[in-house]
Amino acid sequence: MSGFLKGLADVNGKINDVVWGVPALVLLIGTGILMTVVTRLFQFTRFGHMWKNTIGGLFRSAQIRKSSDKHSISQFQALCTALSATIGTGNIAGVAYAITMGGPGAVFWMWIAAVVGMMTNYSENVLGIFFRRRNENGEWSGGAMYYLRDGLGKMKYGRIPGKVLAILFSIFAVMASFGIGNMGQVVSISESIGTLVPSVSGSVVGLISGIVVMILATLVIIGGLRRIAETNERIVPFMAVFYIIGSVVIIIMNIKEVGPAFAAIFKGAFNFRSAAGGVSGAIIAQAMTWGFKRGVFSNEAGLGSSVMVHSASNVKEPVVQGLWGIFEVFADTIIVCTCTALVILTSGVVDLETGASISGVTKLGLATEAFQANFGTFGGIFIAVAVSLFAFTTVLGWSFYGTKAWEFLFGTKSTIAYKVMFILMILAGSTLDASLAIDLSDTFNGLMAIPNLIGVVCLSGLVVKITKNYSDRKITGRLPDAVPMYSALPEVQKEQEARTD
Repeated sequence: MSGFLKGLADVNGKINDVVWGVPALVLLIGTGILMTVVTRLFQFTRFGHMWKNTIGGLFRSAQIRKSSDKHSISQFQALCTALSATIGTGNIAGVAYAITMGGPGAVFWMWIAAVVGMMTNYSENVLGIFFRRRNENGEWSGGAMYYLRDGLGKMKYGRIPGKVLAILFSIFAVMASFGIGNMGQVVSISESIGTLVPSVSGSVVGLISGIVVMILATLVIIGGLRRIAETNERIVPFMAVFYIIGSVVIIIMNIKEVGPAFAAIFKGAFNFRSAAGGVSGAIIAQAMTWGFKRGVFSNEAGLGSSVMVHSASNVKEPVVQGLWGIFEVFADTIIVCTCTALVILTSGVVDLETGASISGVTKLGLATEAFQANFGTFGGIFIAVAVSLFAFTTVLGWSFYGTKAWEFLFGTKSTIAYKVMFILMILAGSTLDASLAIDLSDTFNGLMAIPNLIGVVCLSGLVVKITKNYSDRKITGRLPDAVPMYSALPEVQKEQEARTD
């Protein structure tokens, strides 16, 4: 078995080098920059509008909180389910990994990935809502596979490329659901709990954790999207606030170290000291690479994953769900990941020049060490609880993503087969090496992103058109009576126009 895993790791490493090479990173970040430019810095100029119509709207509109359509979920439930999949171990172990591998400067590049990623996620959601349709059960089905097939596929010479890319995206999404959304998360739960009971064999902890997670996940997953959304609606806000408060307490405890921590982030991002010494840009490139990789692993902007659940919301306007996409990336990376980074950088557990761990531990162990340095034994318990909640809800969110990708490939009725495989993979993942699980997740992420980003770039003009249509009607009021652009499908357009909410 060890020989097989080693071989798998070697093959994956070679694929990963290609998938996350310079061209892929240019496509990833370049798409975010492109959408930022063509929408005229929408995430900055309309930040207030975004806030007012997302979190601010929770207190004004019941439709945002609860869906009256039994075949859809509310906008807030869609956000919570999307965040359940994005706020995961990448926000804790992933940030620690980025700092140790790319130095403190990697945090800066995570921020950049998030800032431009806001518009990538926005664009994905706009396209997802615009091209969604109801399946044979009356539920909404949307995602990159649909705007690749029906959007890119309707462009000149795009029919075959659009269909092929849609199929490839769906295959990669199913594979990714077993990696980032399943094995990687279960391994992290086992690893975090294992730190609390070091006297118990790691394989025993892993097996027990896997069984417990499998049972709990099964009870939720078999209930379909509405049960997943309702579960995440209860857990996600609590777990996010729980983690942020704990992090802020530590940051305040180490307030004198906050300045040096930010200095280390900016120095490391541009490697001022090394540049002055005539050293090549290799260190800067390393910080950028790990910052971008961990940033995407965390917020998933560009993967086309969260758009599948956003497309299931009861929203009418594609742009409104796009606003939730902006908030999703903001909350995940700018808030939660930054909290983790500052806890690690202010707790004295890493070298602020290089990001190297003082004790030698990395990933989740480093994050745990940082919390224990401030909270003592409670710090380990805090991280174990946070990781377990984050990882469990990520499993739930990704089970839906994989289900929708499987549905596109094999039909609605066949999704029960996928759910059974996904649940069984939870147990398999509990015994897998953590490094291999994370590395596999990286590869699957990159493979998903490529067809999705091609679709977003090719359909960028349509995103601009939909955004302008919404802005003219709802923001500037320049053309209040313009025909709304709700859907590319005439029957869905009519259905949305008939709604009175």
